[in-house]
Amino acid sequence: MIDKESKELSIVKQCEALKIHRSGFYYEPEVLNDYDDRIMHAIDELHSKDPTLGTRRMKVMLQNRGFKIGRQHVRTLMRKMRIRVIYCQPRTTIIDPAKYKYPYLLRGIKASKPNEIWAIDITYIPMERGFMYMVAIIDLYSRFIVNWSISNTMDSKWVVSAVKEAITKHGKPDIINSDQGSQFTSDEYILYIKSLEHTKISMDGKGRALDNIFIERFWRTIKYDKINIVVPKDGLELYKTCQEFIIYYNNERPHESIDYKPPIKYYKNAA
Repeated sequence: MIDKESKELSIVKQCEALKIHRSGFYYEPEVLNDYDDRIMHAIDELHSKDPTLGTRRMKVMLQNRGFKIGRQHVRTLMRKMRIRVIYCQPRTTIIDPAKYKYPYLLRGIKASKPNEIWAIDITYIPMERGFMYMVAIIDLYSRFIVNWSISNTMDSKWVVSAVKEAITKHGKPDIINSDQGSQFTSDEYILYIKSLEHTKISMDGKGRALDNIFIERFWRTIKYDKINIVVPKDGLELYKTCQEFIIYYNNERPHESIDYKPPIKYYKNAA
């Protein structure tokens, strides 16, 4: 239905008219060989059950499932999937080579209003053949997903675009928290967040996925309650599946941590 050659309407305008997110049109899943594809599905399942599994134990778990795989191959695939292992304690002796390093600002702080603290993260999303990545931004006070997008690459431009869309829709947060991934330490991301003036940058400690616990819980929820039940066939089906679930998640799904109310009830008064 979208005419790539149209001179009257841009692809962006056509997507808006058809109520299709641009990521649902532009991106195709990254396709791997069948064996690696099956291994990555298994890694995603095992990591969701036990996020403390490092490469050694993950290798053993995969071998127990019949996969012939070594530790280096496990490490390569986990990096490709952007999986972060939760350590029992901060590894303070390891130096993070990131160009930009910002302190973790959320320790001992509980969000008291909408748009006070946002958390942003990226995860691997499996499909029948291949996979894509999803970025999502959650408001910590209400658990409301303020924006999300899917892509077959993890470039910083994609991440910044998702943040810009969230701010256009909902206003600026006081703090935005992320991990120390390259997308969040890039010039493009850092300079954009700094241009917001009053928005502070917060970053998790290295290896500390639990610092961003609310977005981690959302990843587990959307995978277990939706995506893994009926694995999407392609990018468009994945987009529609995520859209359907997030609308439900934001507007209907009760959350125990907010008095069994849906996030919209707490977020509706956001600026």
